[in-house]
Amino acid sequence: MTVPVPARHAGWVAPLCWAAVALEGFDLVVLGVVLPALLKDPDWGLDPNTASLISVVGLLGVAVGALATGPVIDLFGRRGTMLLTVSWFSLCTLLCAFVDGPWLFGLLRFLAGLGLGGVLPTALALIAEYAGAGRGGSATTVLMTGYHVGAVLTALLGILLIERSGWEWMFVLGAAPAVVLVPLMLKFLPESAAFLRTRGGSASGRRAPARNPIAILFRHGYARATIAFWVTSFMGLLLVYGLNTWLPQIMRAAGYELGAALALLLVLNIGAVLGLLIGGRVADRIGHRRAAIVWFAAAAVFLALLSIKLPGASVYVGVLLAGIFTFSAQVLVYAYVSQVYPAAARGTGLGTASGIGRFGGISGPMVTGVLLTAGLAYPWGFYLFAVVAAIGAVAIAVVNRAPAADAPVTAEPRRGAEPQRGAEP
Repeated sequence: MTVPVPARHAGWVAPLCWAAVALEGFDLVVLGVVLPALLKDPDWGLDPNTASLISVVGLLGVAVGALATGPVIDLFGRRGTMLLTVSWFSLCTLLCAFVDGPWLFGLLRFLAGLGLGGVLPTALALIAEYAGAGRGGSATTVLMTGYHVGAVLTALLGILLIERSGWEWMFVLGAAPAVVLVPLMLKFLPESAAFLRTRGGSASGRRAPARNPIAILFRHGYARATIAFWVTSFMGLLLVYGLNTWLPQIMRAAGYELGAALALLLVLNIGAVLGLLIGGRVADRIGHRRAAIVWFAAAAVFLALLSIKLPGASVYVGVLLAGIFTFSAQVLVYAYVSQVYPAAARGTGLGTASGIGRFGGISGPMVTGVLLTAGLAYPWGFYLFAVVAAIGAVAIAVVNRAPAADAPVTAEPRRGAEPQRGAEP
């Protein structure tokens, strides 16, 4: 039986997935933007400890959502999962505007996290399966620029709205784009052709039975790659969240003025965007595995160099280079994961890597906070980050290049080509 491929709407995949990831970036940063207003609200009685708990609970929701959504992506399809996750987290985000206390607010942040956690692996799977040949790396990194755009918009809207209209409007506006995005997805977002082929059935017309995607991650020679991706993702997001949370305070401990320390955080994130644009092109040229190893290794070097107090403008150059390699290294891992696993387990592979990585994201600020409390964040915080990046490089290096001979095909064969198995050489 021939499975129809919805190529007519293939051009919609990249912009719709980018918009969904931008909404994720908005929603995951919005708590930090509204917390100062919530802490000043006498009706809430919110203190820093409770605020930190709400933040952690939200991140736990994202981790659980990513882990749970992976198999759903592979068993029921990419299109339906994307519609479900975007609709769910947008609804929970909207409800946050109408609560009157921290406990219900925290519950809604957890529930929103369940949807948010599923957006990224679903978008990554769709992008990987609709990217042109040899463009998987750049397609993935361009997708992730949406996260940074969403984060920047959150900060700008916070400046414009919170004092004038109240913090509640941040959550209303964070949910409002779904009113347009979900109908567009319903009409134009196609199902993945690779997913349709895995469920297309035999020549007799029967649908092929769904394979257990979790089992595939640990069979056919994939087990070593799975564990390696989990380790790398944990380390990669530990770096991202640890640096974004505490870099200004670490630089203050190093003797820099507050204005300079905040400017360095901006430079770090400018480097992140540059790293995404450069890293994807490099990965398409030299391979995702090699690029990820180079990016993590370079991040280790430049993070270690930040332990030295650099003179004048050179510190900005150092932080820019650290941002280029540190923040995009994990995105290159996602691109590599998309290439290693077969279509029948691609969503699960991305979901588990993202979910385990989120626990690294929770750990990064906590560990760095302990060093700050002990007065050891400078220079030892940068030494810690450098070691974490080095572990990420080693973990990617041990990913086995060729699964067992009985592994499912990794990608659909091009006309006249043999089916591909396993990772790139």
